[in-house]
Amino acid sequence: MGDLILVRHGETEWSRSGRHTGSTDVPLTEHGRNEARRLAPLIRPLRIRTAFVSPSQRARETAELIGLREARVDAGLREWDYGGYEGVTTADIQRTRPGWFLFTDGVAPGPPDHPGETPAQVGERADRVLARVEAARPGTEEHVVLVAHGHFLRVLTARRLGLPASAGALFQLATGTLCRLGTEHGRPVITAWNVRPGS
Repeated sequence: MGDLILVRHGETEWSRSGRHTGSTDVPLTEHGRNEARRLAPLIRPLRIRTAFVSPSQRARETAELIGLREARVDAGLREWDYGGYEGVTTADIQRTRPGWFLFTDGVAPGPPDHPGETPAQVGERADRVLARVEAARPGTEEHVVLVAHGHFLRVLTARRLGLPASAGALFQLATGTLCRLGTEHGRPVITAWNVRPGS
């Protein structure tokens, strides 16, 4: 079976400043566009069965810039709903909640349209995405590509490896990078992580 290729979108103004960016549709910076373009040579030689992309413009533009213009939009790939912490940095949150940690503590409630998600809820969403991925690649050696967001892809990786959603904390993921999840002796493994051309 082919690998699951994960791509985190390129840099945005909010990712550069450390602001939690869930529902806010922030565009790529020019540096973020360049990060995405540099990934294209890593994607081009792959035999790709299908590609899915988050609905956000930063993810969709990244998919286009790496050559995945036919990627299917999947709302399940959206970033963590940060609720009341949307647009807020970890340092700012910890001023009122010392020791706060997203992957174990979750978020403060937000407005009705973005109430926030617990780590378990993000994990359940990742499980649904993984089920769709498996359905898209039965018995093929071709790869599936997901273009999405840092925190969500970290949770998805944990779930693919059979770990709890909170274990996403173990997988730091930079903007404009590629990761591969494969198998060894029939078991899920990480075969590459945080890859950029020349790294």
